[in-house]
Amino acid sequence: MFQPTDDEIISLVDQMTAVEKVDLLSGRGLWKTAGIERLGIPSIVMTDGTYGVRYSTTQIDAGDSDENSLQAFLGLVNQQAGDGSGMFGTTRPATCFPNGNLIGCSWDVDLAYRMGAALAAECQNFGVHLLLGPGINTRRTPLAGRAYEYYSEDPVINGDLAAGLISGLQDGGVGASLKHFACNNSEIDRTTTSSEVDERALREIYLAGFERAIEKSGPWTVMSSYNLLNGVQAAENHWLLTKVLRDEWGYDGLVLSDWHAIKDRAASLRAGTVLDMPESKPRKQQLLAAIETGDVELDAVDAACRTLLKFIRLCKANERPDTTVDLDEHHRLSRQLAAESIVLLKNQGSILPLDPKALHRLLIIGDSALEPIIQGSGSATTNPYRVDCPLTQITERAGAGFDVRHLPSESAPNAAVEAARDADVTIVFAENEKSRHGEGNDRDTLRLAAGQAAIIQALADAGRSVIVILSMPDAVEAPWIDGVDAVLACFYPGQGGGEAIAQILFGERNPCGKLSVTMPVRIEDIPGWHTYPGEHGRHFYSEGIFVGYRFYDLKAIEPLYPFGHGLSYTTFSYEDMTLDTDVATPGTHCTARVTARNTGAVAGKEIVQLYIRPVKPGLKRPIRELKAFAKVHLCPGEAKTVMFSLNPRDFQYYDTTRSTWVLDAEAFVIEAAASSRDIRLSRTLACHRQTFLPSNLSPDSPPALIFSHPQADTVLREFLAAKLSITDSEAIALLDKVRGSFLGFYDTLSWFVGDTVAKEDICVLLEGLNEAVHKSE
Repeated sequence: MFQPTDDEIISLVDQMTAVEKVDLLSGRGLWKTAGIERLGIPSIVMTDGTYGVRYSTTQIDAGDSDENSLQAFLGLVNQQAGDGSGMFGTTRPATCFPNGNLIGCSWDVDLAYRMGAALAAECQNFGVHLLLGPGINTRRTPLAGRAYEYYSEDPVINGDLAAGLISGLQDGGVGASLKHFACNNSEIDRTTTSSEVDERALREIYLAGFERAIEKSGPWTVMSSYNLLNGVQAAENHWLLTKVLRDEWGYDGLVLSDWHAIKDRAASLRAGTVLDMPESKPRKQQLLAAIETGDVELDAVDAACRTLLKFIRLCKANERPDTTVDLDEHHRLSRQLAAESIVLLKNQGSILPLDPKALHRLLIIGDSALEPIIQGSGSATTNPYRVDCPLTQITERAGAGFDVRHLPSESAPNAAVEAARDADVTIVFAENEKSRHGEGNDRDTLRLAAGQAAIIQALADAGRSVIVILSMPDAVEAPWIDGVDAVLACFYPGQGGGEAIAQILFGERNPCGKLSVTMPVRIEDIPGWHTYPGEHGRHFYSEGIFVGYRFYDLKAIEPLYPFGHGLSYTTFSYEDMTLDTDVATPGTHCTARVTARNTGAVAGKEIVQLYIRPVKPGLKRPIRELKAFAKVHLCPGEAKTVMFSLNPRDFQYYDTTRSTWVLDAEAFVIEAAASSRDIRLSRTLACHRQTFLPSNLSPDSPPALIFSHPQADTVLREFLAAKLSITDSEAIALLDKVRGSFLGFYDTLSWFVGDTVAKEDICVLLEGLNEAVHKSE
């Protein structure tokens, strides 16, 4: 048991040699920290992933040698899930839960917590102290190769679901690693390309989810990302890791690097990266040399060592080696998670749910009905304990006289049409084109796999009843959408997905998932498409704050399906909405209450979404933004009132000129919605906007800006009267002439007085006004 006091930790660091300190701040092999036997400092074990525990016995149990470790690491990253080469070495079976792309559609923090608790139990059983997840990078483009790991295009969902999973993990005694910090939104040249993001977009979108998750759950670790951020390697970015993360947000946990993400070890430690993963002898030599030359201050090294020792103490204090795991129970949880997340996109004529007693023949087309696509490819890939086959689970529902047939994906469209001639319903299992996908790659198309769209379209053209089951890392194009009867978006549903699909198809579960991203009609509609994926090592986030649905709203582009969309086998009405305040002021907290009712015939769950729409804001803002959500279970005819708490930040935008959050709008419309394009109720909140004195006035500033300063008239009038030996009235008249000009103040003034007033004198005068502004703020 390693449980030193804080004073004893200080003493341990004082006893270490420089070499031991460098060892401690570097990994041991691929998946451990370095132990220091002479001081009684143990090693801790970490592993991927974000939706399942990937425990490699050949890499974790076989020792700490770094021989062939890079080859093993690259084998892991480059693997393709389900291609037969999936797990390098020997990987212990574990529960493969739904991936982040589907869990995001649950909009359910409690379910995320339960998933985290289950992951913690499996980690404890394996002897893992730190699970490297969750990942919450914003899904700004559906082409991103790791989009399947992440929850949403919106920071509210990202932050809240991550907080739920982190709390479940850490309440179970296993640390979480919130990743990848920050703006790791593309896999193309991911270790060398700079994500060029303006500060307002960073604050309001890309950092906001991390900030929210950290505030709500306190993850034990944060993992920095591979990419450069505005020209600086993320693992070496002092602004990101110290100024924002630690100084502004107050984070006091451990920051570790993504695997081999550090280029300059000394710079990374100065920036705030404590632990360099995995072990790298050259980087250890870099740090040791920097310590010896004084390039890295010993105080900074010692502080990092103390942080790491406190983390090890936390891990060891929470060990539960006797934990047993009921994998069958976890499989049932995986099924429930998938069933509560799958999105019913379309249900024309209420073709779903299917009634097995009324069916005589069901035709199922597609290879993934037999070999389901349950997860993405890369370092998060999990060796599933068991996998539900969709065809098997569907066939189990077939009774006497109910025939289920299957055709492979390679079937010709005309053969599929002929086979469906006497079928009551045809179900097509479809997936995205598999070229370039998964970790290390970005997709280059939103099309379905070869031939699948043609089969769907041919069936639709022939008038067959068609249900499409989509497996996909993110959005896909669906030019056939108008001709099919129903569509289920399953994303990557994990090992229980096959049973979850069957339950929804036959109405044993009422679908309640809603999209956590916008589905575009075509690839060219993607926000930022015109600057994707960047050039010459720089990727400009040209859409700024207008990410996802914010962009589609701004540009009035009709999506295939909007953010927040999802159907049910019942219907819901929104009946009442109240606010507990009438006006937004700086520091305002507002509680909104919304009553929803189940107006249909079966029980179901509705996800009530709360958006804020600013009216005449000071700076350009999205038309509406999600600020809160709640998932509520309702029996037929039942009504419930859900409560939403809005805090001051929910009404503010980030003003980069003042480096602060600002309340500035004429009013706010609070909207209760079933999706971002389905607003059901609204209430208007007046706003007492913040006012600021103009700052950074110069002789070249326009007169209107200068005269907006409340002291400007008096100061300038007195100055001109004295300088030009004119009366007060004459000075006022002169300023009135200057006031309406569109030219700079000094250029306009000199038109009337020539060079009798020096520009330098005006500069001194305005600097005094600027100083008054700074003092008042």
